[in-house]
Amino acid sequence: MLGKLFPESIFARKLPPDAERRMRLAQARAEESLVRAHVDNALMFMDTLAEDMSFDRAIDTYIRVMGIPEPLASTVATRALVVLGQDLVPFRRRQRAATESDEQREPLGKPKLRLGDAADARSRRRA
Repeated sequence: MLGKLFPESIFARKLPPDAERRMRLAQARAEESLVRAHVDNALMFMDTLAEDMSFDRAIDTYIRVMGIPEPLASTVATRALVVLGQDLVPFRRRQRAATESDEQREPLGKPKLRLGDAADARSRRRA
């Protein structure tokens, strides 16, 4: 019956490969933005309730109040804990400090090309 209302020539079941790829990329960006927003809000929620409850209880409360379904709830909780733990773990602090000092030394973007080094190596091989 629905086949008569919605013929396949108008509503194709499968998208062309390029459109499918673009749709998947857009979906991934949207999902990542949603997770990031939930993590930010969960951290703010935990900060607001820090005096009243532990951080793990605050995360659980945020997830319950917002009605976040699994597996998204686990992802939000894990990422919020990662953000909280970044300052607690000494290795992470050292690693982040090293990364920040590297970023200060060299600007972001393309790495410097060392064309002179390559030209010198070729001339040494020829000689």
